[in-house]
Amino acid sequence: MFVSPIPLHSKSILQVAMLLLLPIAALAQGTVKEGYLLDRDGNFVYSATPGQCWHTGEWTPALAQEPCDPVAKAAVPAPVVVAAAPMAEPEPAPVPKAIVVATPVQMMRFSADTLFAFDKATITPKGKAVLDDASAKILSINGEKVRVVGHADRIGTTAYNQKLSESRAYAVRDYLVFKGVPATGMEAIGVGETDPVTKPEDCVGRRSAKIIACLQPDRRVDVEVQGSKAAATP
Repeated sequence: MFVSPIPLHSKSILQVAMLLLLPIAALAQGTVKEGYLLDRDGNFVYSATPGQCWHTGEWTPALAQEPCDPVAKAAVPAPVVVAAAPMAEPEPAPVPKAIVVATPVQMMRFSADTLFAFDKATITPKGKAVLDDASAKILSINGEKVRVVGHADRIGTTAYNQKLSESRAYAVRDYLVFKGVPATGMEAIGVGETDPVTKPEDCVGRRSAKIIACLQPDRRVDVEVQGSKAAATP
């Protein structure tokens, strides 16, 4: 059987018809590849340049598809960084408050025979050494109130003994101030023979070395100290 060949002009008409039918075939495949020229199988028709496809007249960048055209990636929003609230500064530790604690009244008793010669009101070198220690103790407890009391024995007249006890109290007061004990709050008095240590029945007899020695406890200087010291409380 002999089949006559298709005329050349008929082939051209057929090719044109096929090209016209390609968009219709692509449309039949769906619009997933809209804007691109597709073959009969719905595949992209690539141009002579590798990696590029033929576009239709409807193509816009919004229709771009890979691998023909790069597809714009949706911008990924940058993570929102929330600044952490600043940490509160720790409160400073409480500063200990200094308070003043009064100490009990302390009594220091000194024999007049240790501080002075008999019947005198001038402090001896031995007496100064004793009062040096006393002043250091007073300062160590922050002595704020110091009371110096001079005493005399009953030998002699009452007026004389009163004056002698006062002179001895003043001498001790002045020496303590000289050693640094504050004069503010310091008091010096003499009470004469009015506050003896011995009893009336003791040391009976006329004035003698024995009676003088017996009455020695009455001849004295008492130093009463009310001090304070620094203490710390939380």
